[in-house]
Amino acid sequence: MNATDRKTRKLHVVTHGCQMNVYDSARMTDLLRPLGYATVDAPENADMVIINTCHIRERAEEKVFSQLGRLRQMKEAQGGNMMIAVTGCVAQAEGEVLAKRAPFVDLVVGPQAYHRLPELIAQAHRKQGVVIDTEFPAEQKFDHLPDDAAPQGVVSYLSIQEGCDKFCSFCVVPYTRGAEASRPAESVLAEARRMVALGAREIALLGQNVNAYHGEGPDGSAWNLTRLLDRLAGIEGLERIRYTTSHPNDMSDELIDAHRDNPKLLPFLHLPVQSGSDKILRAMNRKHKADDFRRIVDRLRAVRPDIALSSDFIAGHPGETDADFADTMKLVRETGFALAYSFKYSPRPGTPAAGLPQLEEAVKDARLQELQALLREQQNAFNAGTVGLETPVLFTGAGRHPGQIAGRSLWLQPVVVEHETDLTGQIRMVKITGANPNSLLGTLLDKEKIAA
Repeated sequence: MNATDRKTRKLHVVTHGCQMNVYDSARMTDLLRPLGYATVDAPENADMVIINTCHIRERAEEKVFSQLGRLRQMKEAQGGNMMIAVTGCVAQAEGEVLAKRAPFVDLVVGPQAYHRLPELIAQAHRKQGVVIDTEFPAEQKFDHLPDDAAPQGVVSYLSIQEGCDKFCSFCVVPYTRGAEASRPAESVLAEARRMVALGAREIALLGQNVNAYHGEGPDGSAWNLTRLLDRLAGIEGLERIRYTTSHPNDMSDELIDAHRDNPKLLPFLHLPVQSGSDKILRAMNRKHKADDFRRIVDRLRAVRPDIALSSDFIAGHPGETDADFADTMKLVRETGFALAYSFKYSPRPGTPAAGLPQLEEAVKDARLQELQALLREQQNAFNAGTVGLETPVLFTGAGRHPGQIAGRSLWLQPVVVEHETDLTGQIRMVKITGANPNSLLGTLLDKEKIAA
């Protein structure tokens, strides 16, 4: 695209799925900004619409095609001038199908190739038909992203690792995101510094298997996550650090000790276990047992007694019996979770579990409801247990109602305080006075700003 083409263009991005997709959408926006694209809130008048897709859950493709049907009407209303791009994991897994079923789409781009968007857009302007790029390039996309990222806010997300080598039987990620790859440590640290300069006070490190991080250090050696966290903690102005999503098999003793030794690492960990049944864990190819997870939890709580745990669970994986599900419920009761994400099993095409005999939907639905009821009970109990505490809160902006400010606790709970002054970016002591299912109420204490 030459300089004369760089007039102001309107860009609308729709994001589905995980926080990594949110990060990817933001970086695609950064890539297109130098080409004259400015974001708009609605697609109707956009010059370009990007749908950044997720392939984890059932019927993901049909949701995309439903959205594409509406975009087709908008494109026709514009005389065909709207450019439509499908990116992300559905694009990676179903690129050819997308091109055949939705030939009005201009671009289909996998999650490892979106750094090529400017070049691909130029190709789309020159040719008829769908431009498809779902390759796994040898170069890391992060090496080709611009440094001038738009600010994310007080809480910012930073991708440091992508892909997964675990090949769980239910999961499509290794096929859509590829093998595990870690960003060089200096690249991560440089982006973190830019985020802090733009106002970030908390950074969440992202990866499909983030605690398997093994990025190259400045001296050529491989850095693990613990070493990276230690260096991040030295960034002035960065007050809080956390990471997600982790695998139990990469939860080393050194990383566990970091929850005690690193003062900026939040006492919160998302550690998916998926099932409490060893038989189902074997069927899932998780390569750990339920008691391995319990030992990790015990060790974490020994070094950091106030740590809160979050996890993922799947109800109704092929082969799961009533006894297997009872083992999951037992693990949940014994462990206690502040937060959890639970789903009924849905077969993903191309994964090993998709070819196994499936449980009846009614059985999966009943188990999921029982599991979610217990997890909600635990979340409510955890929130109620914070009432009366005096705890630091990072304020992120205005509340929903006039005279309110909103923030986040050490355990990521939303906290609402009645206060007229904007405290965005500050960490202040708050006494928790009430607990709702999804948020806490608090009173600002008359104390000076503190470090996390």
